[in-house]
Amino acid sequence: MPTPCGRAGYAEIFFIDRYRERAMSAITRYPGSLPLPFSRATRAGGFLFLSGQIPMDADGQVVRGAIGEQTHAAIARIKETLALAGAGLDDVVRVTVWLSDLALFADFNEAYRSHFTQDFPSRSTVQARLAMDVDVEIEVQAWVGGQA
Repeated sequence: MPTPCGRAGYAEIFFIDRYRERAMSAITRYPGSLPLPFSRATRAGGFLFLSGQIPMDADGQVVRGAIGEQTHAAIARIKETLALAGAGLDDVVRVTVWLSDLALFADFNEAYRSHFTQDFPSRSTVQARLAMDVDVEIEVQAWVGGQA
């Protein structure tokens, strides 16, 4: 049935609906294990977007301590999430870091460097007050290309 804008309008709507169907099927969400209202990661096309990760252990308990310990804990959870999509730290193309105090920057970098040893991804680092009074939160985006 043609729309009021004529047959061409109907074809455009049909095309947009089919495109939206394909686009939505290209999005995969990886739910988290905690009862929080966000996905652990979302794959859209060839990119994987991870939610910000605070320092937590494998049981979901917040890791306290020096910035190095917190950084290692956050990156360990990031590695787990990347692995769910068949990716690893070498696939990370962009990192955003929030530190509770920029005075922690040098010690954070030392711990970070032990995980990203070469071909560093692009990165921004800012200071912010963080959830649960932790000292670091890390968010990454990875390129997973045509992986299934």
